[in-house]
Amino acid sequence: MPIVAKPYDLLDEVSAQPLRQRRAATPIKALRVVPARHPWRWAGSIFAALVLLAIVHSLASNPRWEWGVFGQWFFSPSVLRGLGQTLLLTLLSTVFSILLGTALALARLSGSPLLAALAWGYIWFFRSMPALLVLIILYNFAYLYDHIVLGVPFTDLVFAEWSTVDVLSQFTVAVLGLSLMQAAYAAEIIRGGLIGVDAGQHEAAAALGLPASRRIFRIILPQALRSILPSGFNEIIGLVKGTSIVYVLALPELFYTVQVIYNRTQAVIPLLIVATVWYLIITTALTSAQYYVERHFARGTARVLPPTPLQRVRRWFKEKAHA
Repeated sequence: MPIVAKPYDLLDEVSAQPLRQRRAATPIKALRVVPARHPWRWAGSIFAALVLLAIVHSLASNPRWEWGVFGQWFFSPSVLRGLGQTLLLTLLSTVFSILLGTALALARLSGSPLLAALAWGYIWFFRSMPALLVLIILYNFAYLYDHIVLGVPFTDLVFAEWSTVDVLSQFTVAVLGLSLMQAAYAAEIIRGGLIGVDAGQHEAAAALGLPASRRIFRIILPQALRSILPSGFNEIIGLVKGTSIVYVLALPELFYTVQVIYNRTQAVIPLLIVATVWYLIITTALTSAQYYVERHFARGTARVLPPTPLQRVRRWFKEKAHA
């Protein structure tokens, strides 16, 4: 007797087919592609555009910004001299703080308890002191010591002697104070990078019989720089802004120069905007330098480095040209 398949048996047989076969049997023209919708993304973009337009409109339409006065003083010789003083303070303080901070970090990692304790005490002291207080104490250092003497301690052997007032000028006090303060933070950043390197690297370098100084500067430090650089550049950018505190010494850096000008002209807001824009330009330059320096030291961790912003722009123009 022949077996007749029932309708529900045929349905079960179709449903038992693999999903891939059923999709293959469906005509491509019958498929409907529905793009993903992001309503909140569009809402956020519209809100951001409105905020930017409102800011631009306010800056352009409010006459109290006095953009004419801003343009008059932005490239004035006095402001540019103050800018040069700020850049010089930043450069010297950065170099001295890195050198001293590296020495302090190595001292803290030293096997000598006395050396490690001395470095720890320095870092503890200067991290506890406000920068303004350090600058004022250094500026009045001549009250404590009339002369600075270079010689052998606890003996009468003197190699050189200077008057404290002559040595500690306004500029010297500013560089010295900023360097001493920044070195304490740089030491901890460098120490954190050094101890972050895998212990196997230390052991492998020691197994090769390399001296300690060469192990540190040729093997450990280049690897530690990958973690040191982001925090280090952050401190340098903070130092650029921190140079404004030396106005208490009447040193004509950028912020002090701007203060002198607006006290004379009463154009407070335009002159403050002049200082703001110059600080933004310096910070932008340092941020760009940070990107390329980090990219240079990342060559050992990635086979193919991601394209730079300039390379991305060139690629975009090439794609548009070939399209």
